[in-house]
Amino acid sequence: MAPDTGAEVVLRLDGITKRFGPLVANDGISFELRKGEVIALLGENGAGKTTLMNILFGHYTAEGGTVEVFGRALPPGHPRAALDAGVGMVHQHFTLADNMTVLENILLGTRPLLSPRLGAGAARAKVAKLSRDFGLAVDPDARVGNLSVGERQRVEILKALYRDARILILDEPTAVLTPQESAALFGTLRKAVAQGLSVIFISHKLGEVMEISSRVLVLRHGKLAGEVATAKTDRHRLAEMMVGAEIAAPRLSDRAPGPALLTLSNVDTPRRGSVPGLSGVNLTLRAGQITGLAGVSGNGQAALAALIGGLERPVHGGMELHGEVPGDWSPRAALAAGIARIPEDRHKTGTVSDFSLTENAILESYDEAPYSRKGWMDWRAAEGFARKIIETYDVRCPGPSARIRLLSGGNMQKLILGRVLEAGPKIILANQPVRGLDIGAVTFVQNRLIAARDEGAAVLLISEDLDEVMALSDVIHVIYEGRLSPAFPRGTMTPAGLGQWMAGHGFGGGAHAA
Repeated sequence: MAPDTGAEVVLRLDGITKRFGPLVANDGISFELRKGEVIALLGENGAGKTTLMNILFGHYTAEGGTVEVFGRALPPGHPRAALDAGVGMVHQHFTLADNMTVLENILLGTRPLLSPRLGAGAARAKVAKLSRDFGLAVDPDARVGNLSVGERQRVEILKALYRDARILILDEPTAVLTPQESAALFGTLRKAVAQGLSVIFISHKLGEVMEISSRVLVLRHGKLAGEVATAKTDRHRLAEMMVGAEIAAPRLSDRAPGPALLTLSNVDTPRRGSVPGLSGVNLTLRAGQITGLAGVSGNGQAALAALIGGLERPVHGGMELHGEVPGDWSPRAALAAGIARIPEDRHKTGTVSDFSLTENAILESYDEAPYSRKGWMDWRAAEGFARKIIETYDVRCPGPSARIRLLSGGNMQKLILGRVLEAGPKIILANQPVRGLDIGAVTFVQNRLIAARDEGAAVLLISEDLDEVMALSDVIHVIYEGRLSPAFPRGTMTPAGLGQWMAGHGFGGGAHAA
């Protein structure tokens, strides 16, 4: 969509500078946003995008520079001032209360605590309308702690839209949405933008950037490295601007798979809150093979990941690991069996936020040699391992002693990937491994998974990105309401065909095989 160059300037950032110790996250960044305009903000993980938006929204205070909203200076460090000025933000990482319902989370902060009435009826009707308009289906009475990651992201978007923002910051808003949900969101955004809404859109999905934005700003190492009109560029050029070099797509060579390393036979698992369990699942993971799992968020992916990772046990059916039935199944038993886990939520289950990079690097091996010797920790060895991951996996950070919460999501993911792959696993559970990563980091992670597969590992790739599943998988299953489709060999299914299975067509009355 073409911007109106004569439209009112609704937002102006001038010389924004922010440091975290020796790390300069933002270095003198300036730009303007006009009424009815969509600006895309691109950059590698750790380039400073989220930091810049947190300064705008008042979560961080800059060391230098100013922010103006509708011609008025915004006081630094006051999110309420940003909200009152008409700025809404959908965060990349969730800011929801797990013990409250969806509706309560959306209403939180919108009225005084001592208000005699919540106005829940009118609020429920407004949320229902927003859900329909944006294609963001979620139960308003569901407890957030019981929701899947995809459902939680929908709540975050609804929470921002409920406040009638005139400037909307979207930080990776479609990272856990299906293509259909993303298309619905974009359709509504177009209508809202036509009525004067202004949007800053942060995404690593270059196709989305090309579709929704009028202008693209590129950050690199904390500086504004370039600006281009979307109509005058393409995905390839944007990728080069982000990383400063040409990026080659990962290539998957044909090869015969090895023996079965893990087999599930007619497995059922219990339902956990609103998260469905597995129902009669048959699955075989073979050495030297990537098995892709496609499906709409919340259809049993979490249950399958929990089972393979040792967090869940079958209530019916059988499981074999390396040809034997495992005994007491637990996360420790899974690790001992050579199962490496890249978790879906790197914050909640992948890292400990107040631990250092070194401590997080050895989370799953702290009691083993060379880090533990006769009950004593060898921190020099642990730090050496962390430094190796930082160097090999290009983890951009102040150093191995830094708290991991200071890193961008992509750099956290690189540390987890290094922790997993450096152990030489036999089975890799890769649950949304590239969610929220920039194109350079995505290519790096995907190449590492392919290399592990070529070295004989069995990889289960769980992703809601159908393009990723089709590009990296030797065989593909679709999961729907806890049931698994047959195994589709690489190249035998089209996106439309897989989409039909993702919508539930093909499962019939419940009979299914794999």
